[in-house]
Amino acid sequence: MPTSPAQYRAHFDFDIRFANGGALSGTGFRLDLPSADVADDEVARLLVIHLGLALVDEVELRALRVVEEPHRGSRGVDAGATAREGATRVVDLSHPIRAGLVTYPGLPAPTITPHLTREDSRARYAPGTEFAMDVITMIGNTGTYLDSPYHRYAEGSDLAGLDLSTLVGLRAEVFHLEDAWDAARRGIRSTTLADRDVRGAAVLLHTGWDRWFGLPEYGAGAPFLTGEAAQWLIDAGAVLVGIDSVNIDDADPATGAGGGERPAHSLLLGAGVHVVEHLTNLGSLPARGARFTAAPPAVAGFGTFPVRAFAEVPA
Repeated sequence: MPTSPAQYRAHFDFDIRFANGGALSGTGFRLDLPSADVADDEVARLLVIHLGLALVDEVELRALRVVEEPHRGSRGVDAGATAREGATRVVDLSHPIRAGLVTYPGLPAPTITPHLTREDSRARYAPGTEFAMDVITMIGNTGTYLDSPYHRYAEGSDLAGLDLSTLVGLRAEVFHLEDAWDAARRGIRSTTLADRDVRGAAVLLHTGWDRWFGLPEYGAGAPFLTGEAAQWLIDAGAVLVGIDSVNIDDADPATGAGGGERPAHSLLLGAGVHVVEHLTNLGSLPARGARFTAAPPAVAGFGTFPVRAFAEVPA
C-alpha cells in the first residue's frame, strides 16, 4: 500500500527582537519543516513567516531539534512539495456500519436482515446464478454521517437538495488538535483556527476522539466546536465542517451543556454549512493539500444520512 513521504517538524524555544523595539519569546514551539536537513537560519525564517511578523531584527533559537512528525499546517511550508506530481492516494475517513453498531449513545443500532438469501435465489435464476438482497433498518445518525440544514430547520435543504459541488473534492484544511485540548478545556475556539484561509474549504477537526468510537467512553467528555468558533468559520467562508468526535456540539449532560443547546449545529446549518460527524483516521491527512468528499444519497425529506467520507491526498 502506498505510504506518504516522511514529514518533519522543529521543536525549539525562541527569542525574537524587533528593529523598532520590543521582543517576543516562546518555549516548546513546534514548526513544520519542508525536510529534515533544514539549517537554523531557515527555521528562523519559517518561524517569522508562520507568525506573520514584520520588522524583525534578530531571531535566536534555543534547544532546536528536528523530529519526524506529521505536519500541522505551519504557514510558509508547502506540504505537497515532495509529492509526486499528479499522483494521489485515497484515505478512508468513515467508520464501517454493521448490525448492532452504537454510534451515538441512546440512539438505536442498525439491524440487517435478509430479503432474499443466496440459497433462496437459486430457485429464481439460471443454474450457477445467485444473488443476496438485504434490508437495513437504521436511524440516519449512524456511522459517519452528514447533517443537512433540514436536520435542524424545517425549511432547510434536505439531502436531495444539496449542491454536490459543496460535497465533492473540497480543499481540506485539517486541524490536528489531539494535543491542543484537555478535559478542562474541551471546546475548540476560533483562536485555534484563525491562522488558516478556510474560504471554500472543508474544515476537518482532528481531535483523536475516534479512538473511543463504539465504546462507552465515546459519549462522555468529548471535544467539540464552540459557538463562537462556528460563527468564525461561517464568516471566514468554510463550506463544510467535520469532526472525529461524538458531536460537533457539547452534548455531554455531565458538563451542564447537554441540556439541548446546540449552537454549532444551529449556526452552521442555518448558514448552509454542512456538518460531518464521527469521522475517523484524520491523523493520516496532511494539514493542507488533501481533497475531501462526503456525499450522502439524495433522499427527499431526510436530514441526516451516512456518507463514505474520504480524502484524496498527494502520494
